[in-house]
Amino acid sequence: MRLFILVLHICGGVAAVLSGAAAMSFRKGTRRHRMTGNVFFVAMLVMGFSAAYLGNVVGGLLACYLVATAWLTARRREGETSIFDWGAFLFALGVGVLIMVQVGRLVTGAVAPKPGVPVGMIFFLGFVALLAAAGDLRMLVRGVSGTQRIARHLWRMCFSFFIATGSFFLGQQQVFPKAWRGAAVWFIPALLPLAAMIYWLVRIALQTRIRAYKNQTAANET
Repeated sequence: MRLFILVLHICGGVAAVLSGAAAMSFRKGTRRHRMTGNVFFVAMLVMGFSAAYLGNVVGGLLACYLVATAWLTARRREGETSIFDWGAFLFALGVGVLIMVQVGRLVTGAVAPKPGVPVGMIFFLGFVALLAAAGDLRMLVRGVSGTQRIARHLWRMCFSFFIATGSFFLGQQQVFPKAWRGAAVWFIPALLPLAAMIYWLVRIALQTRIRAYKNQTAANET
C-alpha cells in the first residue's frame, strides 16, 4: 500500500509541476488557463494528501488547503462563502499556531531540529498559515470581491505551486543524477512561483492605484 501511495505521490507531483507551469504561462481567464488550473488543482490534492499519508502531514495538508481555497475563490461568485470556509479558517489557524509553538520549542532547545529542515523555513510556513487564516477571517466577515478576490486566488495558487516546486527541486535531489545534486541552478525553478506571485500582486496593486487615481481625477474635473 505504501509503495502505491508513493507512486501516486510522485505522479501527482510531476503533474502539478507541469500543469502549474502551463497555467502560469497561459493568459489569465482563458480556457487553457482554466483547464490547466483545474488539472493543477487535482494534482496538488493528490500530491498533498499522499504526502500527508507518507508522513509529511503538515506540509501536505497545508498545500491542499491553499490550492482548495484558491480554486474555490475563482469558482465562486463575489462575496459567496460557505461552512467550508469556516472549517478552512480553523484549519489554517490551528496549523499556524502549532507550527509557531514548534518553532518556539526549537529555538529554546526544548526539541532537537530535524536534519536538513531549517528553523527559518518552518517559521515561514507558520507565518503563511497564519496570514492565510487572517485572510479567511476577513473574507468571512467582510466578503471578498474585485481585486482582493483576484489577489487571494493568485497568491494561494502560487504558494501551493511553490510547495510543489520546492519539494521537488530542492527537497528530492536524491532522485537526480549525482553530478546535478546541490547545484544552485535548482533554486530558479523552485522559487519561480514565489517570483510570479510577487510580480502579479505588485501588478494588481499598481493597476488598482492607477485606476483609483484616474477615477478621482475624472471626478474632480466634473
